[in-house]
Amino acid sequence: MQDELTLLARARALEEDALAEIHQTYYRPIYRYIAFRVSDQSLAEDLASEVFTRLLSALRDKSAPQNTLRGWLYGVASRVVSDHYRQAGRIPQVALSEMIPAEERTPEEEVDRALSSERLRTAIQGLTEEQQRVLALRFGFGMRLREVADTLDKSEGAIKQLQLRALTVLSQRLSGVGGSHE
Repeated sequence: MQDELTLLARARALEEDALAEIHQTYYRPIYRYIAFRVSDQSLAEDLASEVFTRLLSALRDKSAPQNTLRGWLYGVASRVVSDHYRQAGRIPQVALSEMIPAEERTPEEEVDRALSSERLRTAIQGLTEEQQRVLALRFGFGMRLREVADTLDKSEGAIKQLQLRALTVLSQRLSGVGGSHE
């Protein structure tokens, strides 16, 4: 934690090395968190870049975080994703895979994989906002239970319950149990 505070102080002084270290340390976890919440790799990259653009703006405006860089970045990432869905909510989009299918996969296998991926995204979007955040922080951002609890200002028990309920709902929806319409 002390290293993060030192890094944050250096970043507030706009030290280039500190800014590069922040990007190198936090870009991947922020990207994973966002990619867990959106269905498009390039969109996740754009939104992750937006988080760091906002950090730079906050540093320049002297409104940067004072005591928690990781929490601040998560909060901004969460708002960036929410802003995206609010703005794009009315525009239906179809996700196209940019990956070229491996030669050993048949077209049927590729279709099955794409449908499974789409089913998972749809199932995750059906969770509550709080459940989505917990799963994104745990599995997308790679946080431990205590870190998620601290970030969301909840008890570890509450985080465990939210995670359990979210995983139970996902399991039911993906297996066709509990009200799935597929």
